[in-house]
Amino acid sequence: MMKTLLGTAAAAALVAGGAHAAGHLPFNEGEGAFNWDSLAAIADAYNLEGETITMTGPWTGVEKEKVDIVLNYFEEATGATVNYSGSDSFEQDIVISARSGSAPNIAVFPQPGLAADLAKQGFLTPMPEGTADWVKDNFAAGSSWVDLGTYADPDGNDQLYGMFYRVDLKSLVWYSPTAFDEAGYDIPETMEELKELTDQIVEDGGTPWCIGLGSGAATGWPATDWVEDLMLRTQEPAVYDQWVSNEMKFDDPKVVEAIEEFGYFAKNDTYVQGGAQAVATTDFRDSPNGLFAIPPECYMHRQASFIPAFFPEGTAMGDDADFFYFPAYEGKDLGKPVLGAGTLFGITNPSDATNALIEYFKTPIAHELWMAQGGFLTAHAGVNLDNYADESSKAQGEILQNASTFRFDASDLMPSEIGAGAFWTGMVDYVTGASAGDVATAIQERWDSIQ
Repeated sequence: MMKTLLGTAAAAALVAGGAHAAGHLPFNEGEGAFNWDSLAAIADAYNLEGETITMTGPWTGVEKEKVDIVLNYFEEATGATVNYSGSDSFEQDIVISARSGSAPNIAVFPQPGLAADLAKQGFLTPMPEGTADWVKDNFAAGSSWVDLGTYADPDGNDQLYGMFYRVDLKSLVWYSPTAFDEAGYDIPETMEELKELTDQIVEDGGTPWCIGLGSGAATGWPATDWVEDLMLRTQEPAVYDQWVSNEMKFDDPKVVEAIEEFGYFAKNDTYVQGGAQAVATTDFRDSPNGLFAIPPECYMHRQASFIPAFFPEGTAMGDDADFFYFPAYEGKDLGKPVLGAGTLFGITNPSDATNALIEYFKTPIAHELWMAQGGFLTAHAGVNLDNYADESSKAQGEILQNASTFRFDASDLMPSEIGAGAFWTGMVDYVTGASAGDVATAIQERWDSIQ
């Protein structure tokens, strides 16, 4: 493959010509809102003719097609070949390949926990020097992303092993703009205003919230997201981290307070569609349907960015459904924390070409190229938000850009017997009558038993 310098007329001809026609490079160089200069800088910096870089991760199907397009531009700019393979059993596959000495150059981890385990075992290589400072300076809430990608090496020393790329957003409240407009409700800017709105809806004869924890064998998980969001709104980020690692016990009063804040909304019969007793039995996929009833059966639903997949067919985003940031307490001065998840790159087989690909993933355009295809959010502060495929994604991107703190879903970071076990079932016990203190104590006792 000929090395392509995208700042030249020849590059423009290549992109606009046969490669573009074939769908290999669907966006014409120099057109649109993309940061083409950042790609030209990669082309100027690297000549990787004959080099091959291997990647593996959890992206399959349509997601693989989208990331392949992102990688195609790197290939055209540098002359390298990048082979990405997706797997539904990535977590098992990467462990096997790492231990057998056949790991790819880069692994795409859907959770920090597995990356941390492999780093501790010596199967990851630290990110290139200077990456931590770059992330701090170029990602919204940059220090948070450095913390999430920093793990102990085999000697117990902390090093940056992960760089985040694609992000999921959970701190959202969904609502019907039509219902809000007809009732004269404004979007709350603070948690205090959210509670005032909750009471106002009740006074007006409506039901503020639809909440459902049902999810088959995973029943209870939606409540863990509530508690995690409320931990970030009642405590400093460092306290959240101590809770995740169990340095601060699960039955600490700070955790109990967050559980009870969830109960403020979920255990009040007048606040929840069907009454508090319906929370544990309503399936999370059915829960938001009340937003779209006429008259509304509920006005608000706190859930992550994926929930529109379960809205009624034909729901028009922006008209029939929209969202706002799950607000922070004005009186606690904790900024604008955001809860979510995300995928990160880890180096499992180092090479100079691999480092060049990491440099590419630092560029705005490496994010914008997937933004424009849809189904992608990023915390990169240098991207042009106009590249998002739709207004909903753009608005979520703005929430990420405005975040003062980002923290990963706590239950995903805890041992599975806790985060995907005792925490889930404990929340069901709580909404069906147990006290927050008793639930937290039972979860901690379970945690003690596995240590």
